[in-house]
Amino acid sequence: MIFLLLGCGEKEVKEEVVIRPVKYSEVTYLGGEKARQFSGTAKTEKIVNLSFRSNGIITKLDMKLGQKVKKGQLLGTLDNVSARLNYESSISSKNSSESQMNTAKLSLNRVRTLYEKGSASLSDYEAAKNSYRTAVASFESSKRSVAIQQDQIRFGYLYAPEDGVIASVSTEVDENVTPGQVVGILNAGTAIEIGLGLPESVINAVKKDMKVKVSFTAIEGETFNAIVTEVAPALDANTSTYPITVMVTDSDERIKSGMAANVLFEFVDDDLGKNMLVVPASAVGEDGDGRFVFLIEGDKDKATVKRQAITIGNLTPEGFEVKTGLKVGQKIATAGLQTLLDGQVVKLN
Repeated sequence: MIFLLLGCGEKEVKEEVVIRPVKYSEVTYLGGEKARQFSGTAKTEKIVNLSFRSNGIITKLDMKLGQKVKKGQLLGTLDNVSARLNYESSISSKNSSESQMNTAKLSLNRVRTLYEKGSASLSDYEAAKNSYRTAVASFESSKRSVAIQQDQIRFGYLYAPEDGVIASVSTEVDENVTPGQVVGILNAGTAIEIGLGLPESVINAVKKDMKVKVSFTAIEGETFNAIVTEVAPALDANTSTYPITVMVTDSDERIKSGMAANVLFEFVDDDLGKNMLVVPASAVGEDGDGRFVFLIEGDKDKATVKRQAITIGNLTPEGFEVKTGLKVGQKIATAGLQTLLDGQVVKLN
């Protein structure tokens, strides 16, 4: 019994220690570089909606997803039955009006000769001239009609307007389409652009040709150089943001239209004092001994907080001015100061 009791006494129950996560930030200079990241979507710089200019049934469609096409390449045709019938009718009308014009001209020449000999009256001569002018106008109109019907036939053929890649096909052969109906989408540009919206708090800091960094969720661990190419002067009422366009200057075949992108802006305000340290207002605590922050020492998974007394100055848009007690680059806790203890082990969140 004694040995059993001794054996049981040797077992110790170890209590699992839960390391508390804390939010943090780094001490920075007022007006220093501030990085802001915004999301957008990649697209080629030129996207063309392909459509026929006349109505009809598609008899040929040479478009497939991912297909590379050259400018002027035939992509589709329509049956064009009505257009061809109208063209043939316009040819007949032109021939008829041309014949009438020639007849009117011969009549005018005959009446003019008689009029000069005194065998025809002036009214007969004027009537012959009016008939000829009417016949000429009818002939010119019929020629324009022929040209229009020729265009209608050409509108039944769809050609690639630029070199590019087919990004979408929305119709099939034997489908009836109307003028302007989108039958496919062509990515005709070579550069990749990213469209995104910025809030009014940062839009004035963004300028054309400003350099930025871009990352894509589909391409992990890599960033690409880009520049701002367009900045909208007015607010988009639908998104309540200012639309801007960023063009990626690093070419990479892995970047494809439609990819989700993150654009990193680094804003610098040279008018503010670079020697003034600031910390977020939420990071500053106060007790009977004065103002303080909790410094964080260690790595991300296991760190220690240390109470640090500081002297603060004015409150700026970026936080409290720090006069003494901190150095730039130090990590400080920004939330839950009331529950932190000096020397407590934490992990960075």
